[in-house]
Amino acid sequence: MRKQPNKVLEEEETLCCCEYVNIHGERSHVAACCCDCEDLDDACDRFLKREPQKPESLSSVAEVVSDRIRIPWLWGGARKLDLSIVPPLILLPALLHLAALHFLIGIVVLTALPGLVLWYYYVTHRKKGRTLFFLSLALFSLSYMYVLFITVVLPRGDVGMLQLGMVSLGVILTMLALVHTKREPGIVWPKQDAVHSTVMYYSPLADRDPSLNGGRQDVKVTVANRTGTSGQTRLELKEFNKKNWCSVCKVVRPPRAGHCRICGVCVLRLDHHCVWINSCVGQANHRSFLLTLVLFLLTSLYGIILVLQSVCPQQHLLIALLYCPGVYNQYSTALCFTCVWYSSIVTGGLLHLLVVQVINVSYNVTEREARIALREKTARSAYCGLVVDTGIYSRGFYGNWSEFMTMGDKLNPPSPADLV
Repeated sequence: MRKQPNKVLEEEETLCCCEYVNIHGERSHVAACCCDCEDLDDACDRFLKREPQKPESLSSVAEVVSDRIRIPWLWGGARKLDLSIVPPLILLPALLHLAALHFLIGIVVLTALPGLVLWYYYVTHRKKGRTLFFLSLALFSLSYMYVLFITVVLPRGDVGMLQLGMVSLGVILTMLALVHTKREPGIVWPKQDAVHSTVMYYSPLADRDPSLNGGRQDVKVTVANRTGTSGQTRLELKEFNKKNWCSVCKVVRPPRAGHCRICGVCVLRLDHHCVWINSCVGQANHRSFLLTLVLFLLTSLYGIILVLQSVCPQQHLLIALLYCPGVYNQYSTALCFTCVWYSSIVTGGLLHLLVVQVINVSYNVTEREARIALREKTARSAYCGLVVDTGIYSRGFYGNWSEFMTMGDKLNPPSPADLV
């Protein structure tokens, strides 16, 4: 029985670029994607006989199809392709080229496209499932707009090399910031070896008193002798462990940490799970997340201005975005104008996200804490919930931003030991 894992490992190491191990643990080939599929045969047979499908047949076929769609890879066999990244690669160019045919078609497409994206977000968010659709849409939108800028706008002669260099630099910096953001949000890992050492414990948070160290009261306890702690301290630790114990990750969460049901991990100072980066935003990557938003918005706004100046040179920028006579007389200019409108819609959505993030940082509240406080009616809100002040962690405007800019240096804060 002990030799079986080694045998499977040897088989996986000898896979060629077009071979893989399927969900049944069997060795398969990418060329046999439609062969020997009992679930698909049974579904087709029932369809031809006009018999009702089994409740689990469609899900089984979808699972088999998603497992068999692979990309040949030189190392370790064929890699599985996530089907959620395919729709943006096909639908986005098709819809934008369709919208460039006529302004009425453009209105319909540019109205329906955000609606479809929001509907898909609602479906995936309701199921609490991970998807690469939004990350693929964001990356492909940025890449596709840049390619159109080089192939369509640049040959018109209205954009100089310096302006092209500025746009290219903005795209590169945005991608680098995105890569840095996706590294790690700051996951809470269990530290069972810290039980016998000196550990910093935190007492329960103050409910509404911001005077206690920003709403937090720290109690340092040396765990050199378990019997040396007072009964009140043990009671506080027990209550804290019970309240902050995560049964999924098997850890005691530090203050302001939270469990993400989509990623399945606990994150330090969890802000929210961002579908656009397919990752959580926490203590380790919150600053780079804001930097990514700022770089993207600056690059997008600068690109929109350059394109409008090229296709509508006689109009003011704001007027040209709403009214550009003769822009649909030529298909290339119509395509550029359509892409400007698409970029404006995306920029407007991300600008709202950036404004919310800046306001939350200014009040030292995370998006997760704001949602909980609004649900429990324990916070002061203004401007239709855009500004949420819990009054627990706020240290003033400058103090909040100073804490935010330096929190990345505290990636390993002292946390309660795992006593369970």
